[in-house]
Amino acid sequence: MTVRVAILDDYQNVALKLADWSKLGKDVEIKVYSEAVRRTPEDTIRDCRGFQVVSMMRERTPFPRKVIEALPDLKLLITTGARNASIDMTACAERGIVVCGTSSFGNPTTGIAFGLMLELTRRIGWENARMKAGEKWQLTLGMDIEGKTLGVLGLGKLGARAAGVGKAFGMKVIAWSQNLTPEKCKEVGVEYVSKEDLFRNADFISIHLQLSDRTRGLVTANEFGLMKKTAYLVNTSRGPIVDEKALIAALNDKRIGGAGLDVFNVEPLPTDHPFRRMDNVVLTPHLGYVSQQNYAGYYPDIVDDIRGWMDGKPVRVIPAK
Repeated sequence: MTVRVAILDDYQNVALKLADWSKLGKDVEIKVYSEAVRRTPEDTIRDCRGFQVVSMMRERTPFPRKVIEALPDLKLLITTGARNASIDMTACAERGIVVCGTSSFGNPTTGIAFGLMLELTRRIGWENARMKAGEKWQLTLGMDIEGKTLGVLGLGKLGARAAGVGKAFGMKVIAWSQNLTPEKCKEVGVEYVSKEDLFRNADFISIHLQLSDRTRGLVTANEFGLMKKTAYLVNTSRGPIVDEKALIAALNDKRIGGAGLDVFNVEPLPTDHPFRRMDNVVLTPHLGYVSQQNYAGYYPDIVDDIRGWMDGKPVRVIPAK
């Protein structure tokens, strides 16, 4: 019997180039979806119907119960990374669907966060575009980040790495999150502060929290009201952690210096979204995990996940909670 495999959301169209799919043998049919679209549940059901295996790219396409129950042929669901909050794991378990993950490089988000900070303050990309367009020499009066205060919201693995880079730039680093302790901050070599003091004193606030019921909408108009008018918000975590309407209002009213955003409430970001028209916002299209090193782990692991399942020995299985 032919095993049909759907590879979703391969925006760069690299899935078949970055792994040896011949390991799966000749009785495997692969279909790649590479268009960057905001997929509805009905779209997902239509595109995945009749496939025994579906490979997801992180949380680009959610798999809630409605989708899972509408795909009777689905037997193996693979997500890049070791967890995926957009999968209804209970529904998968009830249907007997095996869910597997992959390894990941784990560090590309830090580079994007500081790239956004540098673009906000030194406008490297903006000046590059001006020079290549033949425009007049040097308009930017930039700001050094050395000596500035970096507020890290969430001091887990990625937050701690961001703190280390901040210190290497000569920044003072302060941190807060709901479960953070002074002892943990001392281990990382940063100062523990309250939430209010973090927003009040930081020149840059970089978000490194997982999205959950507790963190959804954590940054509101109240927090923007505490920030310096020259301070910047940088979000490379998840869009819904920040109240988007409150952020837009703060940016429009120039109540903060600006924002660097890699993540959004709706992705891909609609072409008519206000963020696209703001000169105090730097945008990247969720590049935090999109690195050569990450993808070089993702796709070979996907092949191994499929091979293991076909052989009756699935690997990297993600258990239902």
